[in-house]
Amino acid sequence: NLDKLDFQIIQEMMEDAEISYADLGKKLFVSGGTIHVRIKKLEELKVVKGKRLSVDLKLLGYDVIAFIGIFLEKSSLYDSVEIVRLNYTTGNYSMFAEIVCKDIQELRFVLHDELQKIKGIERTETFISLEESLDRNVVVSPL
Repeated sequence: NLDKLDFQIIQEMMEDAEISYADLGKKLFVSGGTIHVRIKKLEELKVVKGKRLSVDLKLLGYDVIAFIGIFLEKSSLYDSVEIVRLNYTTGNYSMFAEIVCKDIQELRFVLHDELQKIKGIERTETFISLEESLDRNVVVSPL
C-alpha cells in the first residue's frame, strides 16, 4: 500500500527527477535513506519505472510528430502487431500510436513501407502535429 509520503515522493520526482535523495528528504522532512528505501519499494511495485531524460527532439533534427490511428482486421490481433509506442484503445481505432520522424519522407517510409506490411493492420489514419502546446505531469494523490 502506498501512503501520503509515497505520493509526495512521486509528485516531487515527477517535477524534478534529478533532485538528490538528501535534498528531497529535507523538503519532505525525512531522511535521504528513507527516500532511498521508498523509491526502491516503488520500483519493486512497478509504480516507478526508471528515470527518463527529457530531450528536445526538434533540436536533434526530428521535425515531424505524427499520431496514427490503426485499424486492425480483428482486435484479437493486438498482440501480434509489433510497434514500439502505442496504446490499445476504445473508439474508432484499435490502436493509437505516436511516432517521431526526422522529416516527411521518413514518415512516408514508416507508413507505407513499415506499418502497411505488418500482418493484421487493415488501414491507418495519420494526424501530423503542427505544434505541441502542452506537456505536463498529472498531480498524484492518495485514493
